[in-house]
Amino acid sequence: MGKVQVYGFWVSPYSKRVEIALKMKGIDYEVIEEDLQNKSEQLLKYNPVHKKIPVLVHDGNPIVESLLILEYVDEVWKTNPLLPTNPYQKAYARFWARFIDDKITPTVKTALMTEGEESEKALEELHELLNILENEIKGKKFFGGENIGYLDIVASMIAFWIPCLQEVLHKEVITKEKYPSICNWTNELLACSVVNQNLPNKEKLLAFYRARFANKS
Repeated sequence: MGKVQVYGFWVSPYSKRVEIALKMKGIDYEVIEEDLQNKSEQLLKYNPVHKKIPVLVHDGNPIVESLLILEYVDEVWKTNPLLPTNPYQKAYARFWARFIDDKITPTVKTALMTEGEESEKALEELHELLNILENEIKGKKFFGGENIGYLDIVASMIAFWIPCLQEVLHKEVITKEKYPSICNWTNELLACSVVNQNLPNKEKLLAFYRARFANKS
């Protein structure tokens, strides 16, 4: 069904969402690794509005924004569905995906990557948000039930990237004591081969973060 390319960056949880989804679907694709300090002409051509990764190019047609890409992938390739077919359950998954991207992600950045009062205030807010998510995943193996899906892929940032950041920046956020259900879900998610085989190498990611935040640790 046409050539598939992913313009991405190996560190990015947004890029990895797309790769995990394509792997779940069994789709062959090519990764074009971008230098975000020197973006390629092709990336700027395919995403002239935001000029960001990831971009999925399918048969020459670009699709941008990771959440939209996941939905596109699910609509084009029907095997191993990511989103539920039930309209209510589909709306539920989309709502919590926006909660993660619009609420949790920016708060994580402020909480972990700033200092002083700004960081402390963001940490308080982050714990409130994680408490909400903790209650939502409680008693579930995955967000959608027994198998990983759209929302689990979106939330993979919480399972993998946040723990790496908190290790490097020495700020405790997610622990088994505070968030047992999130941690149980994390263990289940990272045990899935389609997920863990498509995540960045942990030591390489930690080294990247140590270099980036050398003056903050």
